[in-house]
Amino acid sequence: CSLTKDIVNAPHNVLNSESLAETARRIADESGGSITCEILGKEECEARGMGAYLGVARGSETAPQFIHLTYKPSGDVKKKVGIVGKGLLFDTGGYNIKTAGMELMKFDCGGAAAVLGAARSIGANKPEGVEAHFVVAACENMINAKALVPSDILTASNGKTIEVLNTDAEGRLTLADALVFADKECGCESIIELSTLTGACMVSLGLKVCGVWTDDDDLAEELKDVSKATGDKSWRMPMEKEYAEQLKSKIADMTNLGGRYGGAITAALFLTEFVDKKKPYAHIDIAGPVWDDKSGATGFGSKLVTEWVRRQGE
Repeated sequence: CSLTKDIVNAPHNVLNSESLAETARRIADESGGSITCEILGKEECEARGMGAYLGVARGSETAPQFIHLTYKPSGDVKKKVGIVGKGLLFDTGGYNIKTAGMELMKFDCGGAAAVLGAARSIGANKPEGVEAHFVVAACENMINAKALVPSDILTASNGKTIEVLNTDAEGRLTLADALVFADKECGCESIIELSTLTGACMVSLGLKVCGVWTDDDDLAEELKDVSKATGDKSWRMPMEKEYAEQLKSKIADMTNLGGRYGGAITAALFLTEFVDKKKPYAHIDIAGPVWDDKSGATGFGSKLVTEWVRRQGE
């Protein structure tokens, strides 16, 4: 997980979405042919209708980089899985600017770091029986004359419209299009997604434990077992459907922000709108354990993802 730590520790003037895409290319180059790398640019994302992701990326001087790494085993494929990571290389909050703690917001790519670190491990260890798609919609949430403003309405790649109530609830907008891609374009049979998504999760579970939201009991058990085996601590959280009321919009299919309470749950409910409801999907909020104030990046999540992917081929 040294790569995972390096990605999270790197400041924004060293690591932006373009240099993260270069890192993904290098992972593929060093995999001995087991991993292929596809980077979609702005035009290719526009052609796919990724309006939610591109809306967030609009304020940055750096062009958005949609990263897709594919691992294929040498033998038969028993299962095709998707791993999506939130890849905000820096998060100012946008026009809803962060008033405290912004110097830590280089860690907002913690999900992407875990996913790419795992991809590198999978490429080196070459597990049999599983095809894995690693997906990161990389960008920055910055402020300029083109940037997203509150009240904008974005259309995601599955056609759903989103009223932006707060530009600092941006991670879920980028993840929306990444999840649709893993589901529809890659055809993954089950999907896990890791993101430094909410302060609400940090308040409830502290700085050592990630939250897991899923409607699929089998997937929940798999992740619980993998969590115990790897030491990446997790806890299953409630997917309280009643709270979805908080995401209702008068003028769009949904808003990007719920009410004051249960923010980590409403974030999870938002994301379920972008994956086929019949498909096993887990949202893993790693906002707490990705960073340690004493030592910096922890590398959290890469072992969890690596082991989960390996077990899918058994």
